[in-house]
Amino acid sequence: MTARLGFRREEKSTRGHKTCCCARIGLGTLVFLGLIQLFGVLGGLLIVFVPDRITDKWGRLGHIGQGLSSWPTDFSRGINPIPCHSHNDYWRRVPLYSAIEVGCISVEADVWLFDEELYIGHSLASLTPNRTLASLYVDPLVQILEKQNPTTRFHPDGNVSHNGVFDTAPEQSLTLLIDFKTSGSALFPYVLSALEPLRSRGYLTHRNGTHTMHRPITVIGTGNTPFSLVDSNLTNLYHDIFYDAPLAAMWEGLPGEILTPAPKSESPVYGADIDASLPDSSASEADMGQGMSGAAQSPEAYTLENSVYASVSFAQAIGHVLYGELSDAQMNLIRGHIRGAHRRGLKVRYWELPFWPIGLRNYVWDVLVKEGVDLLNVDDLKGATKTNWGSKAGWWS
Repeated sequence: MTARLGFRREEKSTRGHKTCCCARIGLGTLVFLGLIQLFGVLGGLLIVFVPDRITDKWGRLGHIGQGLSSWPTDFSRGINPIPCHSHNDYWRRVPLYSAIEVGCISVEADVWLFDEELYIGHSLASLTPNRTLASLYVDPLVQILEKQNPTTRFHPDGNVSHNGVFDTAPEQSLTLLIDFKTSGSALFPYVLSALEPLRSRGYLTHRNGTHTMHRPITVIGTGNTPFSLVDSNLTNLYHDIFYDAPLAAMWEGLPGEILTPAPKSESPVYGADIDASLPDSSASEADMGQGMSGAAQSPEAYTLENSVYASVSFAQAIGHVLYGELSDAQMNLIRGHIRGAHRRGLKVRYWELPFWPIGLRNYVWDVLVKEGVDLLNVDDLKGATKTNWGSKAGWWS
């Protein structure tokens, strides 16, 4: 009996020793693999952050290539324009420049009129005396464009050239979307006057009577901007303020196709009745918001002669994205909007897009771009300019 007990104890001891050895080997393997991974990451960081010994100092004073590293129009060197709109651009730590830095071709400024001055901010509580349309947008744009259009012995006509803000694509116009926050009819003449520094230098896109003359800056009025004033020769004297037309009014189906309302659970504001998105004549001059203030009684009135964008709230016009995927009815709405706007030559923009979860946001971005939306309305500039945001990901990410 004693011998048996001893044998069993020895057997248990051997098993425990083997188990302990296996655990140590497994742990050691994990640590070894972890160290390999760590060294790989550190090596990659060294490659990124350790400058090349030859090119890092090229062009600097006292080094090879001294004086050759800059040129007159290098403000936006290496920046490629992309079709994104910097929503509420004035909220950024550096308004305007942050959007240009990542390549956005459109920026948004909310404008309020007080005591004959145009202030920039999202609400009355956010306004300050020094943040104006001139200080944040008009004056910086003049400075940028004067740098991009220098007068030199090689370029003697700098005062009449029309290079845009992007050195890699000088023909690309930057859109300044001005959201009228106070009374549109009162704001309009002040905005018209505030644009004079850009206008007098020939930097504003305008109509010459028969054609659109594309220039470095294109100004579009949204919010309470009255269409009736934009479309009038008497008020839009220089024909250089364009309109942000109502996208919801432009739905067009394929031959024989009718607009199918999305389910109520998806909560679109605009259902099967297209005319419901147009105001009645008694309210045509009221400050009714984007695409509605002083609006036309027919969507056919919005053409390239008076408009550039056609926009609508995604949340209101398309509704919630349930279960992480757009429904057939919602896709029908989107495709009809794009079809109608593009027939008129207008650029499609949805605002109030989903912003969280990130995977859902990326899914919506991916769908809109593939369907032909011309501008992504974005708050996250870095997220929008990544090359892989359209990759497959769970909507909960």
